[in-house]
Amino acid sequence: MRFATDTGGTFTDLVVEDDDGSITLHKASTVPSDPVSGVLDALTVAATARGLTLRDLLARADSFIHGTTHAINAIITGNAARTGLIVTQGHRDILLFREGGRTEPFNHTVAYPKAYVARALTFEAPERLLADGTVQTPLDEAAVVEILARMREQKVEAVAVALLWSTLHPAHELRIGELIERHLPGVPYSLSHKVNATLREFRRASSAAIDASLKPLMTRYLGSLSDRLAAEGFGGKVMVLTSAGGMVEAAEVAAAPIRIINSGPSMAPVAGRHYANREGGWRTAIVADTGGTTYDISLVSDGRVPMTRDLWIGEPYRGHLAGYPSVDVKSVGAGGGSIASLDAAGLLHVGPQSAGSTPGPACYGRGGTLPTVTDACMVLGYLDPDYFLGGAMTLDADASRTAIAENVADKLGMSVEDAAWSILDLATENMVQAIQELTVNQGIDPSDAVLIGGGGAAGLNSVFIARRLGCKRLLIPETGAAMSAAGAMISDITGEFAATVHTTTAAFDNDRVAAAIDRLRRDAEQFAQRTGTPGEIEFIAEARYEGQAWDIDVPLTSTNFATQQDIQAFRHAFDAMHEQIFTIRDPGSAVELIGLRARIRCPARADGAFLLKEDPEAATAMRKRPVYFAGEGWVDTQILRWDAVPTDTDFAGPALIESPFTTVVVDPAARFRRSAAGALLIEA
Repeated sequence: MRFATDTGGTFTDLVVEDDDGSITLHKASTVPSDPVSGVLDALTVAATARGLTLRDLLARADSFIHGTTHAINAIITGNAARTGLIVTQGHRDILLFREGGRTEPFNHTVAYPKAYVARALTFEAPERLLADGTVQTPLDEAAVVEILARMREQKVEAVAVALLWSTLHPAHELRIGELIERHLPGVPYSLSHKVNATLREFRRASSAAIDASLKPLMTRYLGSLSDRLAAEGFGGKVMVLTSAGGMVEAAEVAAAPIRIINSGPSMAPVAGRHYANREGGWRTAIVADTGGTTYDISLVSDGRVPMTRDLWIGEPYRGHLAGYPSVDVKSVGAGGGSIASLDAAGLLHVGPQSAGSTPGPACYGRGGTLPTVTDACMVLGYLDPDYFLGGAMTLDADASRTAIAENVADKLGMSVEDAAWSILDLATENMVQAIQELTVNQGIDPSDAVLIGGGGAAGLNSVFIARRLGCKRLLIPETGAAMSAAGAMISDITGEFAATVHTTTAAFDNDRVAAAIDRLRRDAEQFAQRTGTPGEIEFIAEARYEGQAWDIDVPLTSTNFATQQDIQAFRHAFDAMHEQIFTIRDPGSAVELIGLRARIRCPARADGAFLLKEDPEAATAMRKRPVYFAGEGWVDTQILRWDAVPTDTDFAGPALIESPFTTVVVDPAARFRRSAAGALLIEA
């Protein structure tokens, strides 16, 4: 038996896989002040559903997979550790200067972003190594010891070290690490060449600072998670989801917590790829995960989950650059808990503020009084107040009407139903705009793709989103209500290793490249040995045309560069990738190789497929209730239970398809069917 959890802003999702390969879904409210409690609550719900105690359930499992936003939330809320940064003398402002770039280059009303580590906690070490390894300025160890003493006085809780050329020549960083261990015993530290072996100074420094700042927090959090699970009877492995779309053991994450900044959201594309292949083999899938706080979108094309090294915490150029490889997921502040409000001019806004799980939407009855998207759906008749979470939670429909009436409808002089539709319509438009920006930027026509809707709130407006995008095909997987947790269940154990190598096709240094590849292969193989599972290694080159400012990733089909033909094959692969991304190639310029990465994937389960266990007692009798649709008004709509919908049979809207964890709204213009595997396929 295995568990996979995803802790969201409103609910904690749990997927339980039994020994026969069948899975079940469960949800519990997230506890922001203690996320582990939300996890244990979800496990208790699963145990109760099986007629077991929590201890009996946990005793049967051998693996617990956890996705969490705890790390990124700590950074956003300013709850990361008080961190000091040591840099090469003369480079104290590297985190302030950044790499340039502004979202709005001519909007000077936007304040310049603050450095991740304050200047007062940034210290200059007298040292300087050159790119060829020459020691221009020896490391002044006495000065470093004095810096560490000042850090102790300022109550620094973690230390980051980012020196020039450390990815090529790490001796000075390693020595400072030894001095930290001696003079600041017990204080965690991060060395930039180990955290992010990239040539770019700012990215290395930013990655190291973020990684160090998370170490005390995540060590406590993961330790608490492991200890509390063990106290309840769990004796298996605790695995944590990474930003790169895989998982690693909790102990490895605590040593490098920057790996899990985008932990939960990275799994939705993994699940989306699985469902796109299973249901239709679509070349391009738009994967959208609707949570309580955010709407996360990504593109899966030709079976590849998109990756990026430009992972920003907050807005691009205004937030903090993690600079660590991550699944490329774009998030907007639009979800089931997004709050609707009017500005001073009387214009309606939805999000990015969210009611979260506490107090939550007004209909939750937990003290929330502000209208949300969920409240709008309650007013429109989309949600059954007596069947939310399968009846485990009763919603207050009157509270939703009151919240929308007092905060929106009365102020705009419209009916509560029209105000509720306006809230949902605006939230839908925000989501559509985010998808269009993502697809158009990559030269993809949304009408050629399938839209895959995941998250508990996805079914409420995915039909409307698909129609506005021109997507004729909408897929709501049977596990869509917990899509990130489902993706975790089919993900691999992954590790990623990097090396800085600079050479050019005009004078290729094969010995240096071969040595780097051998080193990366050894690191990957040692990782596989630690997991106890053999894996497949993929090598990626970071390359650019000579003189370019930025590089692109080129998957290597061969790691052999012994002959001129091998180098030309690499050159052709780079040209093809550059043309695919930028529509041009430059055969007259040499290609610079500036880095190499090795990514290893070790399968965690024998088969990527799984089957959701259905409810044999799902109601088959057709019911109807009035549901509000714009332009139609109140329409008598058929209510179907998901597990009772016959497979491979076409149905016409309007309809509401309900499960204990989600409701899918099919308007009068749409048609739908349920696939043999249990997913809903909708033609919008």
